[in-house]
Amino acid sequence: MRAGRCAAARGGTDSGVRRTLVRRARVRRAIRSLAEPDPWQRGLPVAALALVLGLLMLMHAEITDRGGLGSLVETSLPWFGLFVPVLLAGALRRRSAAAGVALLLPVVAWLHLFGGLLLDKSRPGGDLIVVSHNVNAENPDPARTARDLAASGADLLALEEMTPQATVAYGKELAGAYPHHTVQGTVGLWSKLPLSDSRPVDVLRGNVGPLAETRRAEDLPVDPPRALRTTVATDHGPLAVYVAHLGSVRLMPRHGFWTDSRDVGAVALADAVAAERNTRVVVLGDLNGTIDDRAFDRLTSQLHSAQEAAGAGFGFSWPAAFPMARIDQILVRGVEPKKSWVLPATSSDHLPVAAGISW
Repeated sequence: MRAGRCAAARGGTDSGVRRTLVRRARVRRAIRSLAEPDPWQRGLPVAALALVLGLLMLMHAEITDRGGLGSLVETSLPWFGLFVPVLLAGALRRRSAAAGVALLLPVVAWLHLFGGLLLDKSRPGGDLIVVSHNVNAENPDPARTARDLAASGADLLALEEMTPQATVAYGKELAGAYPHHTVQGTVGLWSKLPLSDSRPVDVLRGNVGPLAETRRAEDLPVDPPRALRTTVATDHGPLAVYVAHLGSVRLMPRHGFWTDSRDVGAVALADAVAAERNTRVVVLGDLNGTIDDRAFDRLTSQLHSAQEAAGAGFGFSWPAAFPMARIDQILVRGVEPKKSWVLPATSSDHLPVAAGISW
């Protein structure tokens, strides 16, 4: 009897201790919850970063282009969306309502800029298939690249960055499928349709900036033409076609993201298109920049991108091993893009780009 009472007493005591500990734990949790900021006050640094990201995308045109900063930002704009899930993870970890709401700004900004590219806007049809490809001056197998491009069935085939030796190889391989062609310097156009009024277009590569200073100091020869203009005779009337390879952009220690040569070339090409009397125009080539880049505002105000009008996705074309930007463009005026796509890799460091156009 006595032992039973003692056990019962101990059981009662243990139960009381447990209840006391539970009450104390609840009190501590309540105190902590009162001490912590509410969800609208947590994660304010994450919220601030989200707002900066959104404003950066919405106001990219206002960023200074000193040292090429604006151009670099605009070239990279599609990839800014990758910061959204990173910031979202931070918002969830901090259980921050403020950060969650702030993230709506970069999401809406990104969708406003690029949401349309997520849709497949291609349509059946296309009277003329055009292909543009920077074949790479160091291409180890020009003949195979030419065969790959001919197999695409393109009616017009624009090539950029050709060396004199490779131009011969391309000509031999393409002669059977493309009876008409014009080559101006390092660019050329092979066509199944007759060509006329072919001439070079001066896009001034090498004449500006620090590279030009080096060229003059070392008395190097002037670059060969890097752009051309020709007229293609189609069943629907003449079509003006431009093939261009604008100057490279480079990261330089003293000059930042150097775009001077490319920018001057973009203006020259835009001027040539503005002076074009033919209402139907196609521009093909490696412009060394995306159409979001402000350097092409004068050009894109006259022409529109086949990829944006009739493509599916971003259509990134460079570098071929892991495409991160669409710097190879097909721009049109007076004709209707029906579809736009990227062709499989060749031996070049660029991917070929293609479009089907109609009248």
